[in-house]
Amino acid sequence: MMLDLKVTTRFINLASQPVKRPIMHLRIPRTLLVGGLLASLSLAGLAQDLPLTLGQAIAHAQERAPALRGADASARAADAGVAVAGMRPNPTLSIDAENVFGSGRYAGFGGAERTVSLSVPLELGGKRQSRIKVAQAERSAVGVGLTAARADVTQRVTEAFVLLAAAERRLEIARSSLGWAERAAHAAQERVRAGKASPIEEQRAQVLQIGAESRVGKAERALALAHADLARLTGDAPSASIVAAWFDVLSTAGPAAPHQPSLSVAAAQAQLAIASARVDAARRERIPDVTITAGTRRYGDSPDKAAVLGLSIPLPLFNSGTHALARAKAEEEKAIAEGETVALDAQQASAHAAADVADARAVAQTAAGPALKAAQEAARIARIGYAEGKFAQLEMIEAERSLAETREATLDALTEYHLAQARMARLQGSTQPIYKD
Repeated sequence: MMLDLKVTTRFINLASQPVKRPIMHLRIPRTLLVGGLLASLSLAGLAQDLPLTLGQAIAHAQERAPALRGADASARAADAGVAVAGMRPNPTLSIDAENVFGSGRYAGFGGAERTVSLSVPLELGGKRQSRIKVAQAERSAVGVGLTAARADVTQRVTEAFVLLAAAERRLEIARSSLGWAERAAHAAQERVRAGKASPIEEQRAQVLQIGAESRVGKAERALALAHADLARLTGDAPSASIVAAWFDVLSTAGPAAPHQPSLSVAAAQAQLAIASARVDAARRERIPDVTITAGTRRYGDSPDKAAVLGLSIPLPLFNSGTHALARAKAEEEKAIAEGETVALDAQQASAHAAADVADARAVAQTAAGPALKAAQEAARIARIGYAEGKFAQLEMIEAERSLAETREATLDALTEYHLAQARMARLQGSTQPIYKD
């Protein structure tokens, strides 16, 4: 808002200055200019006050999440690693001076033989290509990690959003219960004054009202905490309102089945690809490289010159690369075993998550269907009967308590259902909102 105020002030200052007529003699009233700017600023402020949707909350969180910034940095580092792996070895420039600081004609540098040469290493056996494959495999693993980080942020925001929507509805239930408690207390007071009930009935109603007021206060504090939890993830104002019409709707489809392996399986496959690439690189490292040297030599004070040619090959007498290859193969076998374990765990987790979603949906359907309707009808009849003196106060209290407990159970079931949907989406590696607003 500070930026908006500065822009407004500058615009008003400019509008207060004399307006120079252009060549076409076009004049715009200053009041119209100022009014248009104020209207646009009002619309911008109105847009900021619009309720926050689940998709917007996830987008805001993904823009500012530290974990995603770290994952992006890792991806850039892996990209640089691929570029480094593709570079060839640097040549070496050598300058040698022989027969110096001796005696006689070899005193100082007078009779020195000076040689200038350039050595170029030549990698053999496809080492460069194997090195690139290792870096590319590591980059793929980092990409899977980046997707996993986004999926984690999506799940955390979704769960915080669901809990906030539940907290709003829980406060509505608490306020509704307080409303009927206040009406019941007033009715009990009137019945006692009319001599139709004992003072115990009035005291009982007051106790119920106090308990309802306490539950409202608890629900208000829980709602404030839920707002703060979501704000910490998204960076929005802690008091920002949300829209979650999908909360009271039970989807029959659930999250779409993944068209690719889960993130845990994909991560295990990426680690196996790295291990396999390192085995190939270790095998190729056993092939010796050669270094070609070419230069020129000048002999002392003589103007004579001669070319210098050289070829060097390392002799694998002490380290032939056998142990490095054995280590790479062992790590590959370990990656294979870990991949099989992860695949089994992923299948089990997916089956359990699907069962959790189905169970939560069934419980929510039961709680939000016949049970809730029956409790509402019983409470309605009890209120009318108590007001007409046909039912005792305890019957009305029991009916109202049953209605409140059923509404709470419905809310709990819906909350667990949406949380189970979020967990299922995380297992499938989804980085998008599970519901469309």
